[in-house]
Amino acid sequence: MPYRISVDTGGTFTDVVVTDERGRFTVGKALTDKRRAFASIEAGLAVAAEELGLGVAGLLAESAMFVYGTTRGTNGIVERKTARTAFLTTQGFPDILLLKEGGKAEPHNLRMEYPDPYVARRLTFEVPERINAEGGVETPLDEDAVRALLATLAERQVEAVAVCLLWSIANPAHELRVGELIEQALPGVPYTLSHQLNPILREYRRASSTAIDASLKPLMQEYLTTLEADLRAAGYRNDILVSTSFGGVMHLHDVVQKPIYLVKSGPAMAPVAGLAYVSAESLAEDIIVCDAGGTTFDVSLVRDGEVEFSRDTWLGPAWTGDNLGMASVAVHSIGAGGGSIAWVDPGGLLRVGPHSAGSEPGPACYGRGGDEPTVTDAAVVLGYIDPAHVLGGRMPLDEDAAKRVVGRLAETLGESVERAAFAIMAVANENMIEAIKELTINEGINPAESTLVAGGGAGGLNIVPIAAELGCRTVLVPRTAGALSASGMQFSDIVTEAGASKLTATDQFDFEGVNAALADIDARLDTFGTRLTERGFTDLRKRYFVEARYRFQVWELEIEVGASRFESPADVEALVEAFHQMHDRVFAITDPGQAVECLNWRGRLVANVKAPTLEPSRAGRTEHADPDRRRPAYFGQGLVETPIYLGEHLGTDVVIDGPAIIEEPTSTLVVNPGASARVSAGGRYILTPPAEGQV
Repeated sequence: MPYRISVDTGGTFTDVVVTDERGRFTVGKALTDKRRAFASIEAGLAVAAEELGLGVAGLLAESAMFVYGTTRGTNGIVERKTARTAFLTTQGFPDILLLKEGGKAEPHNLRMEYPDPYVARRLTFEVPERINAEGGVETPLDEDAVRALLATLAERQVEAVAVCLLWSIANPAHELRVGELIEQALPGVPYTLSHQLNPILREYRRASSTAIDASLKPLMQEYLTTLEADLRAAGYRNDILVSTSFGGVMHLHDVVQKPIYLVKSGPAMAPVAGLAYVSAESLAEDIIVCDAGGTTFDVSLVRDGEVEFSRDTWLGPAWTGDNLGMASVAVHSIGAGGGSIAWVDPGGLLRVGPHSAGSEPGPACYGRGGDEPTVTDAAVVLGYIDPAHVLGGRMPLDEDAAKRVVGRLAETLGESVERAAFAIMAVANENMIEAIKELTINEGINPAESTLVAGGGAGGLNIVPIAAELGCRTVLVPRTAGALSASGMQFSDIVTEAGASKLTATDQFDFEGVNAALADIDARLDTFGTRLTERGFTDLRKRYFVEARYRFQVWELEIEVGASRFESPADVEALVEAFHQMHDRVFAITDPGQAVECLNWRGRLVANVKAPTLEPSRAGRTEHADPDRRRPAYFGQGLVETPIYLGEHLGTDVVIDGPAIIEEPTSTLVVNPGASARVSAGGRYILTPPAEGQV
């Protein structure tokens, strides 16, 4: 029986999901080993293999596909643990990465200093050359100067090189030559050329994406090639796919060449899973997907059945962080996971996060040396997590350690241990609610009209009060919530993109120039598609997009165009109408008489991977809703003797009224007083939060 394996390596846990031909999902979970990826993958596989009656080697040998996602690239960027990278740019423009886009969240705060550029100024070098906007050579490339510059990079212990020359998107000759000189002077040192990676007009975003990609190459190439070697040694023989920021997957060998696609590769899969589960339940397809892991809380959106994408992805704070410069699933992440550390600031206020205990040492209750109170410790103190039943009993927790670290915080706050733990959960909830509001209300989306999907190992602990605060009346919690992103990989297609820049306006549309740009995009997509066809992926489709704006606007909106060529003015009118509709949706205003400027064109190739069916229905099961046991739990008004249910024993249409706790092997669902949970025919939990003010 062929299996499909998907793995999501997070900062705290590594999630493994195995599906078979019947759509049965088997989930394994293990603490992340930050030294070698396969160590934690193997531990998670062992759990799933045991449930399937196999060994790890047997499971890998019988698997037809392996899909992998990781936060390692994102964490490396945020923590500045990437390669020592040199940035080469046109003479006279050394401040691109320093000045960024010139904005800041506090425009009148004159004391704010410029944030550090992604590549330090001491590793930023000016190349004597200049190409103009039409592609003409204003100043020839000084090859002797470039050779002299490259000779110094080895002495500076440079591990990667990013090259972003002015207007290389109009004429790449100088960038290509610099690449050849790098290969001659620094053999084996990886480099990235901006026009090949991200050919867009905006200079900072092109430079930023180039620098990020180059800096990730030594780290991620070694990481992924080692993972591939370990998988082959363990007996896996078929394709290895890697999830990307597009919300799709690519072959490992393709991602190794452009590791920037790995940024947000894990979180980008959560909305894919959310859409699959919500569609199966025939619920409203405006969806808010929450994925609460051990390190972060990630929020993403699905609107009208389409996963939301963004070309304005900041790693860190907007304006002062680093812009990805490329398309990605719109994911907003904050440091508010199960491992987030609670602390008291100098003003005496309780804070939670952004720092996390991670998996090493982890929360105090893990018994691995952690000595600071975390959200997970608070959940143990409150009785939400049973220390003897985590991961099906494979990971016993130290309840005394949790009470000890939360007790120290309680003394500082002058509260009881239970009230301090409840306060930790409340502050974490508020952080999560604000993250959801930033992605919804701030963008004109009403959360009360959306389906809320809760995922992640910590997602079910506090989803009821979050939903009640947002006014959401329908909450969906999958049985595989503890591995939501890894589950999404099971439903994702292979996705790649190619882009080109061509500035034109709809009142003087350059048919020849635009069609040439789209033809170039098509050719690159066809090259990738040919490789996919050779691997047996034959269900391919293409989509085309343009970034457009009204004349004199600063920012663009992405619009889908219907075909790969513009044949007549009617095609241009269709583009204009689509832009008006998008502008009205985003800004609630249109300017029908205004010309539309088109800047960057992009094509997306999607290959269907034949996703498995969803987990089997529980219809016909006869188990009654009898609790497995009871234990005291705290809900703000004192300890309450609370029934604990095992999810695997609950049949279809069983309704559980709060207060109650439902335990799945990899997650825990807390049904607060006043709320209720119903088991759907698909085995998922549909929650109805209490009325406002009852939590």
